[in-house]
Amino acid sequence: MKLRLIGAWIAGLVAAAVAAAPRPNIVFILADDLAMADLGCYGQTKIRTPRLDRMAAEGMRFTQAYCGTSVCAPSRASLMTGLHCGHCPIRANREGEPEGQMPLPPGTLSVAQVLKSAGYATACAGKWGMGMFGTSGDPLKVGFDHFYGYNCQRHAHSYFPTHLYDDDRRVELPGNDGQGVGRTYAQDLIVADVLRWIRSAAGRPFFLFFAVTLPHGRYEIDDLWPYRDEPWTDRQKTYAAMVTRLDTDVGRVLDLLKELNVDERTLVIFSADNGSALPPADELHQLFGHSMGGRLRGIKRSLYEGGLRNPTIARWPGVVPAGRVCDEPWAFWDFLPTAAELADATLPEEFRPDGVSIVPLLRGGPAPAREYFYWELHERSGPSLQAARFGTWKAVRNGPSAPVELYDLALDPGEVRDLSAERPERVRRALEIFQEAHRPDPNWPLVDRPPPRKRGTAR
Repeated sequence: MKLRLIGAWIAGLVAAAVAAAPRPNIVFILADDLAMADLGCYGQTKIRTPRLDRMAAEGMRFTQAYCGTSVCAPSRASLMTGLHCGHCPIRANREGEPEGQMPLPPGTLSVAQVLKSAGYATACAGKWGMGMFGTSGDPLKVGFDHFYGYNCQRHAHSYFPTHLYDDDRRVELPGNDGQGVGRTYAQDLIVADVLRWIRSAAGRPFFLFFAVTLPHGRYEIDDLWPYRDEPWTDRQKTYAAMVTRLDTDVGRVLDLLKELNVDERTLVIFSADNGSALPPADELHQLFGHSMGGRLRGIKRSLYEGGLRNPTIARWPGVVPAGRVCDEPWAFWDFLPTAAELADATLPEEFRPDGVSIVPLLRGGPAPAREYFYWELHERSGPSLQAARFGTWKAVRNGPSAPVELYDLALDPGEVRDLSAERPERVRRALEIFQEAHRPDPNWPLVDRPPPRKRGTAR
Protein backbone atom coordinates (compact mmCIF):
# COMPACT_ATOMS: atom_id res chain seq x y z
CA MET A 1 0.00 0.00 0.00
CA LYS A 2 2.83 2.36 0.95
CA LEU A 3 4.56 1.74 -2.39
CA ARG A 4 1.34 2.49 -4.33
CA LEU A 5 0.88 5.74 -2.40
CA ILE A 6 4.38 6.91 -3.29
CA GLY A 7 3.83 5.98 -6.94
CA ALA A 8 0.58 7.92 -7.10
CA TRP A 9 2.18 10.89 -5.35
CA ILE A 10 5.01 11.02 -7.91
CA ALA A 11 2.69 10.70 -10.89
CA GLY A 12 0.47 13.48 -9.58
CA LEU A 13 3.31 15.96 -9.19
CA VAL A 14 5.56 15.46 -12.22
CA ALA A 15 3.45 17.22 -14.87
CA ALA A 16 3.02 20.42 -12.88
CA ALA A 17 6.65 20.45 -11.79
CA VAL A 18 8.08 20.33 -15.33
CA ALA A 19 6.51 23.70 -16.10
CA ALA A 20 7.60 25.30 -12.81
CA ALA A 21 10.08 28.16 -12.44
CA PRO A 22 13.79 27.37 -12.99
CA ARG A 23 15.33 25.44 -10.14
CA PRO A 24 18.96 24.43 -9.69
CA ASN A 25 20.47 21.25 -11.00
CA ILE A 26 21.85 19.15 -8.16
CA VAL A 27 24.99 17.03 -8.45
CA PHE A 28 26.15 14.99 -5.46
CA ILE A 29 29.59 13.43 -5.96
CA LEU A 30 30.39 10.80 -3.34
CA ALA A 31 33.91 9.40 -2.99
CA ASP A 32 34.53 6.04 -1.32
CA ASP A 33 36.75 5.86 1.80
CA LEU A 34 38.36 9.24 1.08
CA ALA A 35 39.93 10.73 4.21
CA MET A 36 39.60 14.43 5.02
CA ALA A 37 43.34 14.95 4.90
CA ASP A 38 43.65 13.44 1.41
CA LEU A 39 42.79 16.83 -0.14
CA GLY A 40 45.05 19.85 -0.37
CA CYS A 41 42.29 22.15 0.85
CA TYR A 42 42.26 20.12 4.10
CA GLY A 43 46.02 20.23 4.51
CA GLN A 44 47.37 17.48 2.27
CA THR A 45 50.83 18.31 0.91
CA LYS A 46 51.85 15.16 -1.00
CA ILE A 47 48.76 14.22 -3.03
CA ARG A 48 47.76 16.64 -5.80
CA THR A 49 44.09 17.68 -5.81
CA PRO A 50 44.03 20.98 -7.74
CA ARG A 51 40.41 20.75 -8.95
CA LEU A 52 38.90 20.02 -5.55
CA ASP A 53 41.11 22.69 -3.99
CA ARG A 54 39.80 25.13 -6.61
CA MET A 55 36.23 23.95 -5.95
CA ALA A 56 36.75 24.79 -2.27
CA ALA A 57 38.12 28.22 -3.17
CA GLU A 58 35.09 28.87 -5.37
CA GLY A 59 32.64 27.45 -2.83
CA MET A 60 32.28 26.40 0.78
CA ARG A 61 34.43 23.87 2.61
CA PHE A 62 32.97 22.18 5.68
CA THR A 63 35.07 21.10 8.65
CA GLN A 64 32.29 19.25 10.50
CA ALA A 65 30.20 17.54 7.83
CA TYR A 66 29.08 14.07 8.87
CA CYS A 67 28.33 10.89 6.92
CA GLY A 68 25.30 8.71 7.62
CA THR A 69 27.43 6.23 9.55
CA SER A 70 30.92 4.85 9.18
CA VAL A 71 30.49 2.12 6.55
CA CYS A 72 29.28 2.09 2.98
CA ALA A 73 25.71 0.85 2.55
CA PRO A 74 24.03 2.43 5.60
CA SER A 75 25.83 5.72 5.04
CA ARG A 76 24.55 5.86 1.46
CA ALA A 77 21.07 4.77 2.54
CA SER A 78 20.96 7.65 5.01
CA LEU A 79 21.96 10.04 2.23
CA MET A 80 19.25 8.69 -0.08
CA THR A 81 16.41 8.49 2.48
CA GLY A 82 16.84 11.52 4.75
CA LEU A 83 16.85 9.19 7.77
CA HIS A 84 19.57 8.72 10.37
CA CYS A 85 20.60 5.17 11.23
CA GLY A 86 18.21 4.91 14.15
CA HIS A 87 15.36 4.95 11.61
CA CYS A 88 17.04 4.07 8.31
CA PRO A 89 16.05 0.67 6.87
CA ILE A 90 19.72 -0.17 6.17
CA ARG A 91 22.00 0.09 9.21
CA ALA A 92 24.96 -2.13 8.20
CA ASN A 93 26.57 -3.81 5.23
CA ARG A 94 24.61 -6.99 4.39
CA GLU A 95 25.62 -8.99 1.34
CA GLY A 96 23.27 -10.82 -1.00
CA GLU A 97 23.99 -13.77 -3.23
CA PRO A 98 25.06 -14.18 -5.92
CA GLU A 99 25.44 -10.41 -6.27
CA GLY A 100 24.20 -7.33 -4.47
CA GLN A 101 23.34 -6.14 -0.97
CA MET A 102 20.29 -6.05 1.28
CA PRO A 103 17.82 -3.84 -0.63
CA LEU A 104 15.96 -0.77 0.45
CA PRO A 105 12.54 -2.19 1.38
CA PRO A 106 9.33 -1.57 -0.57
CA GLY A 107 7.86 1.87 0.04
CA THR A 108 11.15 3.55 0.96
CA LEU A 109 11.15 7.17 -0.18
CA SER A 110 14.39 8.31 -1.84
CA VAL A 111 15.75 11.71 -2.74
CA ALA A 112 15.67 10.60 -6.38
CA GLN A 113 11.91 10.03 -6.14
CA VAL A 114 11.45 13.42 -4.49
CA LEU A 115 13.33 15.17 -7.29
CA LYS A 116 11.71 13.10 -10.01
CA SER A 117 8.33 14.19 -8.63
CA ALA A 118 9.49 17.77 -9.11
CA GLY A 119 10.25 17.20 -12.80
CA TYR A 120 13.97 16.46 -12.53
CA ALA A 121 15.83 14.04 -14.76
CA THR A 122 17.69 11.65 -12.45
CA ALA A 123 20.74 9.41 -12.79
CA CYS A 124 23.07 7.38 -10.62
CA ALA A 125 26.56 6.38 -11.74
CA GLY A 126 29.38 4.54 -10.01
CA LYS A 127 28.51 2.28 -7.04
CA TRP A 128 24.98 1.65 -5.78
CA GLY A 129 24.97 -1.14 -3.17
CA MET A 130 21.37 -0.72 -1.92
CA GLY A 131 19.58 -3.42 -3.87
CA MET A 132 20.18 -5.61 -6.90
CA PHE A 133 18.12 -5.17 -10.06
CA GLY A 134 14.70 -6.75 -9.68
CA THR A 135 14.58 -6.15 -5.92
CA SER A 136 12.78 -3.34 -4.09
CA GLY A 137 16.11 -1.50 -3.88
CA ASP A 138 16.75 -1.55 -7.64
CA PRO A 139 17.99 2.00 -8.44
CA LEU A 140 15.59 2.11 -11.40
CA LYS A 141 12.71 1.45 -8.98
CA VAL A 142 13.61 4.11 -6.42
CA GLY A 143 13.55 7.15 -8.67
CA PHE A 144 16.53 6.99 -11.01
CA ASP A 145 15.89 7.26 -14.75
CA HIS A 146 19.34 5.92 -15.57
CA PHE A 147 22.06 3.89 -13.89
CA TYR A 148 25.59 3.02 -14.97
CA GLY A 149 28.27 1.24 -12.98
CA TYR A 150 28.46 -1.35 -10.22
CA ASN A 151 25.30 -2.43 -8.48
CA CYS A 152 27.10 -4.61 -5.91
CA GLN A 153 29.68 -3.09 -3.59
CA ARG A 154 31.56 -6.39 -3.33
CA HIS A 155 31.86 -6.39 -7.14
CA ALA A 156 33.06 -2.78 -6.91
CA HIS A 157 36.22 -3.85 -5.10
CA SER A 158 37.74 -4.44 -8.54
CA TYR A 159 38.64 -1.48 -10.74
CA PHE A 160 39.06 -3.92 -13.63
CA PRO A 161 35.80 -5.87 -13.20
CA THR A 162 34.38 -8.50 -15.50
CA HIS A 163 31.26 -6.41 -16.08
CA LEU A 164 29.34 -3.24 -15.31
CA TYR A 165 25.64 -2.40 -15.69
CA ASP A 166 24.05 0.02 -18.14
CA ASP A 167 20.66 0.48 -16.50
CA ASP A 168 19.85 -3.16 -15.66
CA ARG A 169 21.71 -4.60 -18.65
CA ARG A 170 24.95 -6.40 -17.82
CA VAL A 171 27.84 -5.20 -19.99
CA GLU A 172 30.84 -7.54 -20.19
CA LEU A 173 34.34 -6.02 -20.18
CA PRO A 174 36.67 -8.20 -22.30
CA GLY A 175 40.21 -8.42 -21.06
CA ASN A 176 39.27 -8.12 -17.38
CA ASP A 177 39.11 -11.05 -14.97
CA GLY A 178 38.23 -9.04 -11.86
CA GLN A 179 41.34 -10.33 -10.08
CA GLY A 180 43.86 -7.62 -10.90
CA VAL A 181 44.91 -5.09 -13.50
CA GLY A 182 43.20 -5.81 -16.82
CA ARG A 183 42.45 -4.04 -20.07
CA THR A 184 39.57 -1.73 -19.12
CA TYR A 185 39.61 0.61 -16.12
CA ALA A 186 36.00 0.87 -14.96
CA GLN A 187 36.28 4.52 -13.96
CA ASP A 188 36.97 5.44 -17.61
CA LEU A 189 33.62 4.02 -18.67
CA ILE A 190 31.72 5.40 -15.70
CA VAL A 191 32.90 8.98 -16.08
CA ALA A 192 32.29 8.85 -19.84
CA ASP A 193 28.69 7.82 -19.17
CA VAL A 194 28.31 10.62 -16.59
CA LEU A 195 29.45 13.22 -19.11
CA ARG A 196 27.15 11.82 -21.81
CA TRP A 197 24.18 11.86 -19.46
CA ILE A 198 24.80 15.43 -18.28
CA ARG A 199 24.84 16.56 -21.92
CA SER A 200 21.55 14.77 -22.57
CA ALA A 201 19.85 16.15 -19.44
CA ALA A 202 21.07 19.74 -19.46
CA GLY A 203 17.88 21.09 -21.06
CA ARG A 204 15.84 20.51 -17.88
CA PRO A 205 16.57 20.40 -14.15
CA PHE A 206 18.58 17.30 -13.32
CA PHE A 207 19.89 15.35 -10.34
CA LEU A 208 23.06 13.29 -10.64
CA PHE A 209 24.30 11.00 -7.88
CA PHE A 210 27.89 10.24 -8.94
CA ALA A 211 29.10 7.60 -6.46
CA VAL A 212 32.76 7.23 -7.39
CA THR A 213 34.54 4.10 -6.13
CA LEU A 214 37.91 5.87 -5.83
CA PRO A 215 40.01 5.58 -3.68
CA HIS A 216 38.51 2.49 -1.99
CA GLY A 217 40.81 -0.55 -1.83
CA ARG A 218 41.70 -2.75 -3.65
CA TYR A 219 44.25 -0.21 -4.75
CA GLU A 220 44.39 -0.47 -8.55
CA ILE A 221 44.92 2.07 -11.31
CA ASP A 222 46.05 1.99 -14.91
CA ASP A 223 48.51 4.87 -14.62
CA LEU A 224 50.60 6.06 -11.65
CA TRP A 225 50.76 9.61 -12.99
CA PRO A 226 51.99 11.92 -11.50
CA TYR A 227 53.71 9.81 -8.84
CA ARG A 228 55.83 7.38 -10.87
CA ASP A 229 59.12 8.85 -9.64
CA GLU A 230 58.22 9.45 -6.00
CA PRO A 231 60.35 7.56 -3.45
CA TRP A 232 57.28 5.74 -2.13
CA THR A 233 56.05 2.17 -2.16
CA ASP A 234 53.91 1.07 -5.13
CA ARG A 235 50.89 0.97 -2.83
CA GLN A 236 51.47 4.57 -1.75
CA LYS A 237 51.92 5.69 -5.36
CA THR A 238 48.76 3.86 -6.40
CA TYR A 239 46.67 5.40 -3.64
CA ALA A 240 47.89 8.90 -4.44
CA ALA A 241 47.23 8.36 -8.17
CA MET A 242 43.69 7.18 -7.38
CA VAL A 243 42.95 10.32 -5.35
CA THR A 244 44.36 12.52 -8.11
CA ARG A 245 42.28 10.63 -10.70
CA LEU A 246 39.20 11.29 -8.57
CA ASP A 247 40.15 14.96 -8.49
CA THR A 248 40.60 15.05 -12.28
CA ASP A 249 37.17 13.51 -12.89
CA VAL A 250 35.47 16.00 -10.57
CA GLY A 251 37.14 18.68 -12.65
CA ARG A 252 35.78 17.16 -15.87
CA VAL A 253 32.24 17.38 -14.48
CA LEU A 254 32.72 21.00 -13.42
CA ASP A 255 34.22 21.90 -16.80
CA LEU A 256 31.27 20.37 -18.64
CA LEU A 257 28.76 22.32 -16.54
CA LYS A 258 30.54 25.49 -17.54
CA GLU A 259 30.72 24.45 -21.21
CA LEU A 260 26.95 23.83 -21.21
CA ASN A 261 26.26 27.20 -19.56
CA VAL A 262 24.55 25.57 -16.57
CA ASP A 263 27.38 26.18 -14.11
CA GLU A 264 25.65 29.08 -12.35
CA ARG A 265 22.44 27.17 -11.86
CA THR A 266 23.99 23.97 -10.54
CA LEU A 267 24.70 23.06 -6.94
CA VAL A 268 27.58 20.57 -6.74
CA ILE A 269 28.29 18.86 -3.43
CA PHE A 270 31.39 16.72 -3.06
CA SER A 271 31.72 14.39 -0.07
CA ALA A 272 32.78 10.89 1.04
CA ASP A 273 30.86 7.99 2.52
CA ASN A 274 32.88 7.64 5.74
CA GLY A 275 36.16 8.58 7.31
CA SER A 276 39.53 7.01 6.64
CA ALA A 277 39.52 3.21 6.28
CA LEU A 278 43.12 2.89 7.42
CA PRO A 279 44.54 2.49 10.96
CA PRO A 280 47.27 4.88 12.07
CA ALA A 281 49.98 2.25 11.66
CA ASP A 282 49.22 1.72 7.97
CA GLU A 283 51.84 3.06 5.57
CA LEU A 284 49.25 5.16 3.73
CA HIS A 285 48.07 6.71 6.96
CA GLN A 286 51.66 7.32 8.00
CA LEU A 287 52.63 9.05 4.74
CA PHE A 288 49.45 10.99 4.04
CA GLY A 289 48.17 11.79 7.54
CA HIS A 290 44.62 10.50 7.16
CA SER A 291 43.44 11.44 10.66
CA MET A 292 44.06 15.15 10.08
CA GLY A 293 47.57 14.92 11.47
CA GLY A 294 46.41 12.82 14.42
CA ARG A 295 43.79 15.36 15.47
CA LEU A 296 40.79 13.05 15.02
CA ARG A 297 40.23 9.73 16.75
CA GLY A 298 38.85 6.67 15.02
CA ILE A 299 38.48 5.30 11.50
CA LYS A 300 35.87 3.52 9.39
CA ARG A 301 33.61 1.24 11.48
CA SER A 302 33.99 3.41 14.57
CA LEU A 303 31.66 6.21 15.63
CA TYR A 304 34.39 8.57 16.75
CA GLU A 305 34.93 11.74 14.73
CA GLY A 306 37.61 10.20 12.51
CA GLY A 307 35.08 7.65 11.27
CA LEU A 308 32.20 10.08 10.83
CA ARG A 309 33.60 13.39 9.55
CA ASN A 310 34.24 13.59 5.85
CA PRO A 311 35.71 16.07 3.36
CA THR A 312 32.76 18.05 2.04
CA ILE A 313 32.66 20.96 -0.40
CA ALA A 314 29.66 22.78 -1.85
CA ARG A 315 29.85 24.97 -4.94
CA TRP A 316 27.12 27.03 -6.61
CA PRO A 317 28.47 30.23 -8.21
CA GLY A 318 26.68 33.33 -7.02
CA VAL A 319 24.79 31.50 -4.27
CA VAL A 320 27.24 29.56 -2.09
CA PRO A 321 29.77 32.08 -0.73
CA ALA A 322 33.14 31.61 -2.37
CA GLY A 323 36.08 30.77 -0.14
CA ARG A 324 34.04 30.24 3.01
CA VAL A 325 35.24 27.69 5.56
CA CYS A 326 32.23 26.55 7.58
CA ASP A 327 32.54 24.97 11.01
CA GLU A 328 28.79 24.37 11.39
CA PRO A 329 27.86 20.66 11.51
CA TRP A 330 25.39 18.92 9.20
CA ALA A 331 24.85 15.30 8.19
CA PHE A 332 23.87 13.13 5.23
CA TRP A 333 20.24 12.87 6.31
CA ASP A 334 19.95 16.62 5.74
CA PHE A 335 20.43 16.16 2.00
CA LEU A 336 16.90 14.99 1.14
CA PRO A 337 15.09 17.94 2.78
CA THR A 338 17.70 20.30 1.33
CA ALA A 339 17.17 18.96 -2.19
CA ALA A 340 13.40 19.08 -1.73
CA GLU A 341 13.53 22.76 -0.77
CA LEU A 342 15.80 23.65 -3.69
CA ALA A 343 13.52 21.81 -6.13
CA ASP A 344 10.35 23.24 -4.59
CA ALA A 345 9.23 19.63 -4.17
CA THR A 346 6.34 18.54 -1.99
CA LEU A 347 7.05 15.65 0.38
CA PRO A 348 4.37 13.04 1.12
CA GLU A 349 2.34 14.02 4.17
CA GLU A 350 3.20 10.82 6.03
CA PHE A 351 6.97 11.19 5.51
CA ARG A 352 9.02 12.59 8.39
CA PRO A 353 12.72 13.03 7.55
CA ASP A 354 15.25 13.11 10.36
CA GLY A 355 17.20 15.77 8.50
CA VAL A 356 16.57 19.47 8.10
CA SER A 357 17.19 21.68 5.10
CA ILE A 358 20.59 23.39 5.08
CA VAL A 359 19.67 25.77 2.25
CA PRO A 360 20.15 28.84 4.52
CA LEU A 361 23.60 27.54 5.49
CA LEU A 362 24.55 27.00 1.84
CA ARG A 363 23.53 30.58 1.10
CA GLY A 364 25.89 31.85 3.80
CA GLY A 365 23.42 32.06 6.68
CA PRO A 366 23.28 30.21 9.99
CA ALA A 367 22.95 26.48 10.47
CA PRO A 368 19.46 25.19 11.27
CA ALA A 369 18.60 24.52 14.89
CA ARG A 370 18.32 20.88 15.94
CA GLU A 371 18.34 18.85 19.14
CA TYR A 372 20.96 16.29 18.19
CA PHE A 373 22.73 14.17 15.60
CA TYR A 374 22.53 10.38 16.01
CA TRP A 375 24.39 7.38 14.56
CA GLU A 376 24.20 3.60 14.80
CA LEU A 377 26.18 0.75 13.31
CA HIS A 378 25.36 -2.98 13.34
CA GLU A 379 28.18 -4.93 11.70
CA ARG A 380 27.87 -8.71 12.19
CA SER A 381 31.34 -9.12 13.67
CA GLY A 382 31.07 -6.61 16.51
CA PRO A 383 28.73 -4.96 18.99
CA SER A 384 26.06 -2.46 18.02
CA LEU A 385 27.50 1.03 18.22
CA GLN A 386 25.65 4.24 19.08
CA ALA A 387 26.76 7.86 19.12
CA ALA A 388 25.10 11.23 19.49
CA ARG A 389 26.17 14.83 19.20
CA PHE A 390 24.14 17.47 21.04
CA GLY A 391 25.58 20.94 20.92
CA THR A 392 29.32 20.51 21.30
CA TRP A 393 28.88 17.36 23.39
CA LYS A 394 29.56 13.95 21.81
CA ALA A 395 28.57 10.64 23.39
CA VAL A 396 29.79 7.24 22.17
CA ARG A 397 28.66 3.80 23.38
CA ASN A 398 30.56 0.83 21.94
CA GLY A 399 27.83 -1.70 22.71
CA PRO A 400 24.48 -1.55 24.52
CA SER A 401 26.05 -2.62 27.83
CA ALA A 402 29.22 -0.56 27.40
CA PRO A 403 29.70 2.64 29.37
CA VAL A 404 28.83 5.93 27.71
CA GLU A 405 31.89 7.96 26.82
CA LEU A 406 31.47 11.74 26.79
CA TYR A 407 33.57 14.38 25.06
CA ASP A 408 33.39 18.13 24.61
CA LEU A 409 34.21 18.62 20.93
CA ALA A 410 34.71 22.36 21.35
CA LEU A 411 37.71 21.73 23.60
CA ASP A 412 38.60 18.17 22.61
CA PRO A 413 37.83 17.37 18.94
CA GLY A 414 40.20 14.40 19.17
CA GLU A 415 37.96 12.76 21.80
CA VAL A 416 40.83 12.13 24.19
CA ARG A 417 39.37 13.12 27.56
CA ASP A 418 36.29 11.19 28.66
CA LEU A 419 34.18 13.50 30.83
CA SER A 420 31.42 11.02 31.64
CA ALA A 421 32.35 10.80 35.34
CA GLU A 422 32.43 14.59 35.64
CA ARG A 423 29.22 15.37 33.78
CA PRO A 424 26.60 12.75 34.71
CA GLU A 425 23.75 15.01 33.58
CA ARG A 426 25.17 14.98 30.04
CA VAL A 427 25.45 11.20 30.16
CA ARG A 428 21.78 11.01 31.16
CA ARG A 429 20.89 13.21 28.19
CA ALA A 430 22.91 10.95 25.90
CA LEU A 431 21.04 7.89 27.17
CA GLU A 432 17.75 9.65 26.52
CA ILE A 433 18.84 10.34 22.95
CA PHE A 434 19.99 6.75 22.43
CA GLN A 435 16.58 5.49 23.51
CA GLU A 436 14.58 8.12 21.63
CA ALA A 437 16.49 7.92 18.34
CA HIS A 438 16.69 4.13 18.03
CA ARG A 439 13.64 2.60 16.42
CA PRO A 440 13.63 -1.15 17.15
CA ASP A 441 13.97 -3.26 14.02
CA PRO A 442 14.34 -7.07 13.91
CA ASN A 443 17.09 -6.68 11.32
CA TRP A 444 19.11 -4.43 13.59
CA PRO A 445 18.88 -5.50 17.25
CA LEU A 446 21.20 -3.82 19.74
CA VAL A 447 23.70 -6.56 20.64
CA ASP A 448 26.89 -6.90 22.65
CA ARG A 449 28.95 -9.14 20.38
CA PRO A 450 32.68 -8.82 21.09
CA PRO A 451 34.71 -7.16 18.34
CA PRO A 452 36.62 -9.49 16.00
CA ARG A 453 40.28 -10.24 16.55
CA LYS A 454 41.05 -9.71 12.88
CA ARG A 455 39.38 -7.38 10.40
CA GLY A 456 38.19 -8.79 7.09
CA THR A 457 38.02 -7.10 3.72
CA ALA A 458 36.70 -3.55 4.03
CA ARG A 459 33.67 -2.35 2.09
